[in-house]
Amino acid sequence: MKQSLPRVIAAGLLSGLALAALSTPTQAQSAQPDSGRPPYTAADVYFMSGMIHHHAQAVLMAGWAPTHGASPSLRAMCERIVVGQGDEIALMQRWLRDRHEAVPDGNASHDMPDMPGMDHSMVMMPGMLSAEQLAQLDSAKGAEFDRRFLKYMIMHHQGAITMVNQLFGSQGAGEQETVYRFASDVYADQTTEIDRMQKMLAALSPQGHSP
Repeated sequence: MKQSLPRVIAAGLLSGLALAALSTPTQAQSAQPDSGRPPYTAADVYFMSGMIHHHAQAVLMAGWAPTHGASPSLRAMCERIVVGQGDEIALMQRWLRDRHEAVPDGNASHDMPDMPGMDHSMVMMPGMLSAEQLAQLDSAKGAEFDRRFLKYMIMHHQGAITMVNQLFGSQGAGEQETVYRFASDVYADQTTEIDRMQKMLAALSPQGHSP
């Protein structure tokens, strides 16, 4: 029994050393991000903030479908836009809030281009409609609403793809995990929707002159 005690102590010391050895890499890995490049860039913040404004206008436009006599197929698409892009607005706001960045409220009525003091460089992101174009869409009904909506939303989606390309073209941008996944999803989803909307637009009979 007397000889077993040193063995127990030695075994305990070896176990402690083994645990320390196992824990050291984990601690180093957790400290590594602090010593490296920041996990996001100013271009990421600009993209997420700008895309909130961009999505908000799309939600506004799509929300008009039920009251403007849109066709059932267009109304179904608009419902998907309202729900899907509404959820993405919440994701982008949360991402910005978690990083203590300024968070746009996501209300398109606050982003009208003619509002005094509005930052036009932020609000009027690529593909977004002017106040005049929004008024033209709002004044349309039935098949004319469908036609104008599809034309304008194709342009709107193309602008979002431009924003994604600008993000990934910026040095070091688009590498943070959430930003990368979100931007990649925007590119894939809106490319697919552009193709769908182009087919829907081609199937419509001409309704007057183009706006």
